[in-house]
Amino acid sequence: MTPMPDVQSTTDVRNMPINQVGIKALRFPIRFKTAQSEQHTIAHFAMTVYLPAEQKGTHMSRFVALLEENQQAFDFQKLRQLTEQMLDKLHTHSGKISMAFPFFRKKAAPVSGIQSFLDYDVTLTSEIKNGAFSGCLKILVPITSLCPCSKEISQYGAHNQRSHVTLTLHSHNDQISIEEIIDLIEQQGSSQLYGLLKRPDEKFVTETAYENPKFVEDIVRDIAVALRQDSRIHAFEVESENFESIHNHSAYAYIAYP
Repeated sequence: MTPMPDVQSTTDVRNMPINQVGIKALRFPIRFKTAQSEQHTIAHFAMTVYLPAEQKGTHMSRFVALLEENQQAFDFQKLRQLTEQMLDKLHTHSGKISMAFPFFRKKAAPVSGIQSFLDYDVTLTSEIKNGAFSGCLKILVPITSLCPCSKEISQYGAHNQRSHVTLTLHSHNDQISIEEIIDLIEQQGSSQLYGLLKRPDEKFVTETAYENPKFVEDIVRDIAVALRQDSRIHAFEVESENFESIHNHSAYAYIAYP
């Protein structure tokens, strides 16, 4: 059989290296494990590598083949190993893999104890540049916030909103779990969110939020203070977007450390 031409491996004469080339938006079923649980979910992968100036193209099929060959449960360490395998398979010194997926936790309602799932958006990124590894964990946690000003000036009631807190930990390892991060963020809201509530639970979360009012500024500051007290965390970004109930815009705050 006559060999088929391998156009990607031919020489390029433009003398222009490419920092990242690969695939994005690949949906792939995975198992994800933490110290507390293992669950099936669907991840969106982005996989890229450095392409030297003399090489015309990368081998796109090898990215998908790599995932097909790795059916073990994912965690932080497994993602790093996958990145190392990708660089070996594509014959390059630098590359990055990001995987974004919904992470589910079963929560008990505060009064009735009835259990239901709540989902959180998680993104893990593993990158190797010239042999140096860096990791990043990004997680979005929904909470309730209640406006302190509204409570103070109103004769009765106060407006509240659902808030999305996004925390990004840089140079992340598996010393701190996703569950710990969720717990930390949820403790800093006016109230937590739940997938299912009965009337006694609804009364509880409404009154809890009323007794714990917070501006968007309070939320990011309180989370940042708690993170700085954790010796395992060295660099982070925390942001909160509060979807206002009395305006057609959001309130927003952001802190980067250091």
